[in-house]
Amino acid sequence: MRLILLGPPGAGKGTQATRLVEKFGIPQLSTGDMLRAAVAAGTPVGLKAKAVMESGGLVSDEIVIGIVADRIEEADAKKGFILDGFPRTVAQAEALDVMLTQKGLKLDAVLELQVDQNALVHRIVRRAEEAKAAGQPVRKDDDPEVFKTRLEAYNRDTAIVAPYYQKSGQLKVIDGMQPIDDVTKAMNAALGA
Repeated sequence: MRLILLGPPGAGKGTQATRLVEKFGIPQLSTGDMLRAAVAAGTPVGLKAKAVMESGGLVSDEIVIGIVADRIEEADAKKGFILDGFPRTVAQAEALDVMLTQKGLKLDAVLELQVDQNALVHRIVRRAEEAKAAGQPVRKDDDPEVFKTRLEAYNRDTAIVAPYYQKSGQLKVIDGMQPIDDVTKAMNAALGA
């Protein structure tokens, strides 16, 4: 099962990815984690990424695709994988399609968790207030201003990836505002599992 999970920050992708990992026995691949691992391992593409990062630049789509291409060759990804947080742009989606085709692979589905973004902001504000009230530190991601900035970046850059996959018939939209277990059931149904 080769999947992409799309949705804004706070939509529940992490929670649902964990459940998909358990159900299908495939890894959840985060580009940030893969990037750090490739740099640490000193792979050719990791060394390129390290040089770019040390100079303060952004890692190019070509390097990120190279890292994904290397990672999906590892033994744990042979049965499939879940891409979380990638692709972030249509250019990355197109490059991913080319790379998968070159490997003789294809995506099984692209799952988009659709959510009410205003409700998400309220949820994050409430979670931050509850943490403060309990005397706990507020996670950086739960700072309402940081969250709003991340949401704006998602809407500007990444939300356009869903229509790309819709055109190819691969997109399956899931109502992410349902209770967690219902979202899981809807995802499993969309995957025929």
